[in-house]
Amino acid sequence: MVQAWLAHPLVNRVLLLGDSTHILAVHGAQSIHVTSFFSGTAMQRLLEAWTEDYLLLVLPGRRVELGQQALERFVHLAEDTGAGLLYSDFRERRAAETIEHPLIDYQAGSIRDTFDFGSVVLIARHAVQRAIRTHGPMIPAWRWGGLYDLRLKLACGAPVVRVPEPLYTRTALDVRPSGERVFDYVAPRQRDYQREMETVATAHLQRIGAYLEPYFAAVPAAHTSFPVPASVVIPVRNRVTTIADAVRSALAQRVTFPFNVLVVDNHSTDGTTAVLAALAVADARLVHLIPARTDLGIGGCWNEAIYAPQCGRYAVQLDSDDLYADEHTLARLVAAVAVGPYAMVIGAYTTVDFDLHELPPGLIDHREWTRDNGMRSDASMTRSTSAAAGAAIPTAPCRWPRHSATTCIRTACARWKSWRGSGVMRPVRVAHELDHTPPQRYRAGALCHARCRDGPAGACGGPPGAATRDVADAARRHSGAGGRAV
Repeated sequence: MVQAWLAHPLVNRVLLLGDSTHILAVHGAQSIHVTSFFSGTAMQRLLEAWTEDYLLLVLPGRRVELGQQALERFVHLAEDTGAGLLYSDFRERRAAETIEHPLIDYQAGSIRDTFDFGSVVLIARHAVQRAIRTHGPMIPAWRWGGLYDLRLKLACGAPVVRVPEPLYTRTALDVRPSGERVFDYVAPRQRDYQREMETVATAHLQRIGAYLEPYFAAVPAAHTSFPVPASVVIPVRNRVTTIADAVRSALAQRVTFPFNVLVVDNHSTDGTTAVLAALAVADARLVHLIPARTDLGIGGCWNEAIYAPQCGRYAVQLDSDDLYADEHTLARLVAAVAVGPYAMVIGAYTTVDFDLHELPPGLIDHREWTRDNGMRSDASMTRSTSAAAGAAIPTAPCRWPRHSATTCIRTACARWKSWRGSGVMRPVRVAHELDHTPPQRYRAGALCHARCRDGPAGACGGPPGAATRDVADAARRHSGAGGRAV
């Protein structure tokens, strides 16, 4: 591969970046020995060695084959657009098939450290030099955040451009199921990584004038009467194999106050509706809501629950493929909201299989949400809201009724970012994390919103679950798991 690169008329040199145990001596290539590809030291040494106009950076973890005239296309588009960083769509080879993998456009708010650039990016030297002059040199102390820091600095003064066409084919080397990889960013073993990335992100927010000091106003009092102090809100579409478990775990909560369970059934077609109807007959605390509209997404279904006259002061989100860890979850969340009083409480969860055996990465406690980072500057929320397992916030309408659960959580966080948040660091919910790839898994956690005025918030179903286990067997199995911290 190196010789093929060197034979290309646009390539002057090939730089191999990595530790000494993995870099082989290759004729014609220059080796740069570092302990971590993404560290500040690695980026500093790479920039010192790089003297050409452009650097084509092939990221680790994938095997890459450039397409016909791909390098010429990268360079010509960089020159035409003045891009500081250029990336493209690609094709991905999986076993015997190759599929198109389009990416999304980069925007000013795309500061997430895991933003998907694919595996190949072209960087312009003039833009890097200007970014370093303006925003400071690479910081050798970064163990993982060197490339992230460089990208954010680049984006301040030069366009980051996506090429909406596949310019290369890649073969993935990380073949773990997506349901396992999705938890990498909040795994406890990654805590030092999380904190470093948050430090880089916070510095960027301060750089562009977007950082908000951690000052919090008092949570406003409610001026409306509510039918019950708390409602568990379960949005659902086509989860016939899991919805009964979720509802029963919610109804089994032991509290000293009245509560109900609002299930927003987004026109299920797999038998979910019949299951819910039967459960509602058996327990009057279950409110089965079917929206009049058929064009709602997660946000719209969350709105349906919050606007419903049956909704309580606190709205506690539970996914339709989730279970509470024990019968005291609701009590703990509501108590945690009141103690502050807090605008949001984030809960922890543990990933387990259908027999409640722990699966990697285990406990996800969301300790990355802190008083300093959090609801105001969104530094940690850029990573953690998509899997926030528990939260208590003054309930707000979801501004994007057709969008995802992540969008709804972000909406709530943004609406109430002036108020304080806290966390329940022990697992509070067990949930099926239906991944479409084995093994099936659960999560423990909860999302709770404290309602301070009339208004909505959203949640509604996902893709059909792949589980094949019998619902009655599942219910019997979980009925004895009340005190387990799973």
